[in-house]
Amino acid sequence: MNKRELVAKAFKNEKADRVPVGFWFHYAKDELEDGFKTPGLFENSIEGHKKFYNEFQPDFVKIMTDGFFIYPCEAIINAKTGADLGKAVSIGETHPWIEKQIAYAKTITGLCGSEVMCFYNIFSPATFFRFSRAARGGKSLADFIAGDRDAAAHALNVMAGDLAVLSQRLISEAGVDGVYFSAQDLNDPRVTDEVREKILAPSDFKALEPAISSSQFNILHICGYEGCRNNLSHFTAYPAQIINFASVVEETPLGEGKKLFGGRPVIGGFGNTTGDVLYKGSKAEIEAETERLLKEAGTLGVVLGADCTVPRDINRDHLRWVRDKAAAFCV
Repeated sequence: MNKRELVAKAFKNEKADRVPVGFWFHYAKDELEDGFKTPGLFENSIEGHKKFYNEFQPDFVKIMTDGFFIYPCEAIINAKTGADLGKAVSIGETHPWIEKQIAYAKTITGLCGSEVMCFYNIFSPATFFRFSRAARGGKSLADFIAGDRDAAAHALNVMAGDLAVLSQRLISEAGVDGVYFSAQDLNDPRVTDEVREKILAPSDFKALEPAISSSQFNILHICGYEGCRNNLSHFTAYPAQIINFASVVEETPLGEGKKLFGGRPVIGGFGNTTGDVLYKGSKAEIEAETERLLKEAGTLGVVLGADCTVPRDINRDHLRWVRDKAAAFCV
């Protein structure tokens, strides 16, 4: 069973030769930098993917999108009022921000896509909204929702349309096997369940729909990072076929999460910080944690990974110990 077959089996909840593993990290010194204004960032990221692939031979590849975090719509980036947000329009299907990502993804799938499945990172419209405005400061998305719900919904809808184009083209033109869709709760009391259902979720679904229609393998990442907590039940209706959630941050075991999401395949189990066993543990400790996770979650439709990106300087042997122990556990 080659690695494409191995991961496909796991992602279809079918018996595989062993439990796959999936880990990733950022390649840029600052992933929030604008790659169009930072010479060499995209090229360095491509080289980083290539080096990691050659060193670790991962079971599948998550294509990191360092340098693409800023959605280039000035009306959204500079908005001060709801009226400003209301002026947001699509950047267009052939905008350099889209075209560059297609070329970037195609380069990486060309390096390893014949051997392993490749998934391209796309953030939710709400997350892109936050990243795009980070450098300017000012009102948050929750502020805009509280002040002018229609304008906020319009901006998210515009972004979702462009992300839908991007995700469809990534699959049809760049050779990715699916998208890795990163979303999270806004953690603001003004963002009620009703706001989520009427404003946030529809824009997420719009961005995801072409990928779901084009591929049977798309991963929903519920991002619990740097203390950000999520209500996992907010995401159970999302149509992605595979779920990656922050089991350590959310204090929800991998197997329990699998049940919550209707038995869909899950990725995760390990914490991703420098204080967690994956980063600082001994071989015996990491192997013991690997065994504990598999005893709790089982081996069917399970991929061992982390809550989110792991530290850039993590010892690659730590990742190998997980994979080797998981393989031995299945024997």
